Amino acid sequence: MSLKVRAAVAQMCSGPDVDANLAQADRLIAQAHNEGTQLLVLPENFAVFGRKDLPSIAEPADHSGPIGHFLADAAKKYGLWIIAGTIPYAASRTGVAAPQGKVFPGCSVWSDSGDCVARYDKCHLFDVDVADGVGRYRESDNFAPGDAPVVVPTPWGQLGMSICYDLRFPEYFRQLVNAGATMLVVPAAFTYRTGEAHWEVLLRARAIENQCFVLASGQGGQHDAVRRTWGHSCIIDPWGSVLASCAEESPSLVVADLDFAALADVRRQMPVLQHRRF
Repeated sequence: MSLKVRAAVAQMCSGPDVDANLAQADRLIAQAHNEGTQLLVLPENFAVFGRKDLPSIAEPADHSGPIGHFLADAAKKYGLWIIAGTIPYAASRTGVAAPQGKVFPGCSVWSDSGDCVARYDKCHLFDVDVADGVGRYRESDNFAPGDAPVVVPTPWGQLGMSICYDLRFPEYFRQLVNAGATMLVVPAAFTYRTGEAHWEVLLRARAIENQCFVLASGQGGQHDAVRRTWGHSCIIDPWGSVLASCAEESPSLVVADLDFAALADVRRQMPVLQHRRF
């Protein structure tokens, strides 16, 4: 296992046009490659955002559709690991078909050889009322939830997977750490209102209480007449310090070097994970 990795989180402002979104993602992946990145996180809904006909463009569970081919080619071409935000999938990661009219929101992990090595389906769906331009969010109208946390072996250690609304459930992240995670990825599309209030404080809390690096890749910008996302993508260390962040809402790349020897020092000096009583 390597003790260091240069990681990046890509911030996007995706829309309903898949080809345009993939072109935007490709530019950010190329930029990450040029900056020496080995690991890149794309945001939630990076490939399609704001469409209701998701079953018609859903990716097959074997990743053989156009989005899967794009990710495999990009990971291999640029020689980096890609955590692919979310893609609408026609079946769960275990092969169960989505209910009629729905898809699974899946985050896939692609190695630098272009192979899909893991996938996580979002467990917590965003069914809430927010005082913004949209007002009522009901992800369960269009999505089916996943049923299990996923931790992925990488050349730099164990990577714990989450998606957006999962961030509000600390017990979920503790399961990832119990399974060995030292990195936590959070591809997201936080609303502007909830992001302004809670995004950074929740990310820093998950980093501090679990003594992990957190890589948070968000949608950021005005997507249509009413939908605006917070952005502010960032990378946070196990002490809760923000190593790098984006203060804008536009597409951009945030890069930081993760030092796992420093993570080990934090866990040794303050062994809270060993002191748990419950």
